[in-house]
Amino acid sequence: MSPLAIRDARAEDADDIAGVHVRSWQAAYRGLIDQSVLDGLSVDERAAGWRRILAEPLPTSLGTLVAVRDDRLVGWASLGSGRDPDGLADGEVYGIYADPSAWSTGAGHALLAAAEQRITEAGHDRAYLWVLDGNERADAFYARHGWLEDGAIKIEERPQLTLREHRRVKTLPA
Repeated sequence: MSPLAIRDARAEDADDIAGVHVRSWQAAYRGLIDQSVLDGLSVDERAAGWRRILAEPLPTSLGTLVAVRDDRLVGWASLGSGRDPDGLADGEVYGIYADPSAWSTGAGHALLAAAEQRITEAGHDRAYLWVLDGNERADAFYARHGWLEDGAIKIEERPQLTLREHRRVKTLPA
């Protein structure tokens, strides 16, 4: 297997990020989210959203990282300062996804390690992220990397779906 490179996302990555985003949702959330919603996900719509995010990041953003192997984008992580009212002093992994074809290849590990490092460099000694309830694969991945459930729950209402998520936190090494 070729080496994996982690770098900052660029505007021209929007389509590839969106493709990973859609394919990973469709694979990881099968049985957790209504199949018609998953089938209706649009790479073009997500790409438009990613073009906006990359051009005009949130004021709290610390960037979006991408994992690239053999000139192919295989994963991404978006991160920044915490957006939750009780997490403002913490860093947050807003989202992290690997293409299903890249699962168990080290892409997720490398992205998470790079995200943790960037959050630490920004001055945060703790970070959190949200996991969709029932996503056992993600829970096991985060647990292996030292992210612990803290009991917080959030319900996110979106058109055609309700997402129930639980929070995981990690104290980051100095």
